[in-house]
Amino acid sequence: MSNGTPTRPSGNANGAEALWARLRANPLVPLLVGGAAVIAVVAALLMWASTPEYRVLYSNLSEADGGRIIGELESRAVPYRFAEGGRALMVPGDQVHRLRLQLAEQGLPEGGNVGFEIMDRQAFGISQFAERVNFQRGLQGELAASIEALGPVARARVHLSMAKPSVFIRDREPAKASVVLTLAPGRTLGEGQVNAIVHMVSGSVPELAMEDVTVVDQSGRLLSRPEGGAGGLDGSQLDYVRDLERGYRQRIESILAPILGRDRVRAQVVAQVDFSRREQTSERYGPNQNGNPAAVRSRQLNEQYRGGDELAAGVPGALSNTPPGSAPSPIQNPQQNQDGADTGDADTPVRRLNQDSVINYEVDRDVTHVQHQRARLDRLSVAVVVDYRDAVNDQGQPVSEPLEPEQLERIRQLVRQAMGFSEERGDGLEVVNSPFTEDADTVERQDWWRDPFWQTLLLSLGRWLLVGLAALLLFLFVVRPLLRRFLEQRPAPRPATAAPAPVAAPVAAAPYAARPDADRADPNTEADPPPARRRRRQNGAHEQNLKDLQEMAQEDPAMVAMIVRSWMNRHD
Repeated sequence: MSNGTPTRPSGNANGAEALWARLRANPLVPLLVGGAAVIAVVAALLMWASTPEYRVLYSNLSEADGGRIIGELESRAVPYRFAEGGRALMVPGDQVHRLRLQLAEQGLPEGGNVGFEIMDRQAFGISQFAERVNFQRGLQGELAASIEALGPVARARVHLSMAKPSVFIRDREPAKASVVLTLAPGRTLGEGQVNAIVHMVSGSVPELAMEDVTVVDQSGRLLSRPEGGAGGLDGSQLDYVRDLERGYRQRIESILAPILGRDRVRAQVVAQVDFSRREQTSERYGPNQNGNPAAVRSRQLNEQYRGGDELAAGVPGALSNTPPGSAPSPIQNPQQNQDGADTGDADTPVRRLNQDSVINYEVDRDVTHVQHQRARLDRLSVAVVVDYRDAVNDQGQPVSEPLEPEQLERIRQLVRQAMGFSEERGDGLEVVNSPFTEDADTVERQDWWRDPFWQTLLLSLGRWLLVGLAALLLFLFVVRPLLRRFLEQRPAPRPATAAPAPVAAPVAAAPYAARPDADRADPNTEADPPPARRRRRQNGAHEQNLKDLQEMAQEDPAMVAMIVRSWMNRHD
């Protein structure tokens, strides 16, 4: 037992070494291993190239919404992954829009904004204060959802302070609002968009003035400004000035393009616009003209009569209704002088008649009230640069020449008409003829490789080209050398009539071993003939097999003896 025990590990080790030597000696094994490795690498590259491009489904999700969305994706067997430190959920790009519509049908994501649907879940017997709070929450959620519909806005939160009415004016509190915006990466809001948000919030909340709405972004910057905050101009007024200048510039370039060429003229316009609001009221009075009678506004008549005759009195009848006697003739009246004046004595009664008449007439009046709400163009300044014209010199070479003064004058007249030049307004115009240093197409042309479509297409093609290049390199540097080695080391086929003689193989191989250069070609010749090359390969393979058999017989003679015994039994 003690003599046999130490020999077991040696036998196992010798068997493993013999097995490894046989595997190394067999040229087919490296070829199989290399081919399997190449196939695995190519399959991995194909899987990597065919992996769908992941795009963002939702970002900045709350934990509750993220859990619900992941549950839905797992139930639909949709692959997903996280990005941006877990803040963004990504899915295959070809399923983004379909998944958004399907999740929106189920009300996902809720986004933390509760709209007026909170009013549908009110308990019976809810207090008035709780109902008012729920209404405020619903209004805040609806406003936030409307603001999030804007393109640059990723998320929005609205805080409202509702107005508190009171019978006392000093105790009334107006409504106020604050809006916190989370903008998408790389996106900004223009002043006009901020004003639109302010208008929308102000118009949705009762008794909320525009100046009581504050808009802040995620960086803490104040986006809302009071009326006329940016130098007295708001975003709409600045946009109006830019549109006005752009319209004049396009008008000038479009009228000169057919004459000079679109790339040979450039124009710039500066407009000075007055945005002040003015109200004008005038009242004018005019006298009666052309003999037209004026309308009577009021009339007052006052008459007073003083005399000696008494008023009629007594019983009505013939005597009381009888008129007084006729006055005596002037000749018989001694109290009247030659001038007809009454010169009676003091006893004679005096008669007087006073009559006052006051008439008020209407006076013509013209009242005019004018309110200027639109902007008024105060002045235009236009600068036009015209390129030199192409010409040919005496040697037939193309050159650039300046325009003639007559041509510049015609261009100036066209520009004056296109811009509506006004001397009263103080407009300015300058036309300069100067050579252009670079082509306008080079300046305005956009690089094609900056287009996202071409970037995506080139990225997909690059993946497949990389897979093809890797497969080609593996075939040239791995599979092809192994295949060539296998073909070179493959043993020559034995004749069918030859009997196996493993024991006599070393003796038969002695002549070949003694003269290894017997079948080699002459080094002076250019190339061996095909039969000689074939024989040399066969001899080399046969020598290698004999050497392997000798090594195996030295390392494990028991296994060789067992093999020889099996052959002898088979031939017997």
